[in-house]
Amino acid sequence: MEHHKVITVKIRNIPGLLGQLGVHIGEAGGLIGDIKVISAYLGREIGVPVRGFVTSDHAAAIEALRNGDADISFMGALPFVIAEKEVGAEVILSEVYRGVPMYTGRVFVRRDSGIKSLADLRGKAIAFADPLSESGYLYPLETFVKAGLLKRAQDPKAFFGEAFFAGGYQQAMQAMATGLVDAAAASQYAELLLTPQQQAEVIWIAESDPIPSHVVIARKGLDTELKAKFVTAMMKLNEAANQALLKHIYSPDGYVEADPAVFDGVRKLAAAYGLLR
Repeated sequence: MEHHKVITVKIRNIPGLLGQLGVHIGEAGGLIGDIKVISAYLGREIGVPVRGFVTSDHAAAIEALRNGDADISFMGALPFVIAEKEVGAEVILSEVYRGVPMYTGRVFVRRDSGIKSLADLRGKAIAFADPLSESGYLYPLETFVKAGLLKRAQDPKAFFGEAFFAGGYQQAMQAMATGLVDAAAASQYAELLLTPQQQAEVIWIAESDPIPSHVVIARKGLDTELKAKFVTAMMKLNEAANQALLKHIYSPDGYVEADPAVFDGVRKLAAAYGLLR
């Protein structure tokens, strides 16, 4: 599960015209091929032109939803609950990995580091993925709270020697694997972003509680018919004939309709850490 990217879909329902569906995909370069492929598929299925674009980060995607520049966004559970609170966003679909719409965050270290437990990281350096990442920050940080090593909303530097936001799973994992930091907090699948040799050289020493998997959300007030057509198009990706297209949107196993109640734990934790205004 590699989620450095944010995907946002823009739908324009222009009276008297065919309309336009704009798809924002990603936070960085190198995604144009993905945008073109999935945009073309959605355009065919929904019956309106689809345009793909990128934003710098999750915060920018939320602003795009707020401003009406984006209508649908693919993002993590934590950014979703923030978007829900701030701009009235609605969760519509959840990604499925290995049969379930859940995953975990882990704390990774190098095998030769001598670090065996969270307590061994006192005074050490850790790389978190992103401040708006549930599996790359919030939930792994909570493992230190549950271990009695930190208090909720306390500055992580009260325990660590240094704490960084690396900018994504891959960056955090590479910083740890190459010895720039002692540990990395990232998705349970993040070690797959390392080379085979690096994978053999790292282990995880702690795992978070289950986290709702990444989601597809719609902006407040999105046209009901267009939203329904989008959901239908996305659910068709579960069919064998369309499975290859999943690699263009994070490579999940598929999608299921989302249950808003599943995110109550994320809402509570985000509020406890002051991430919900």
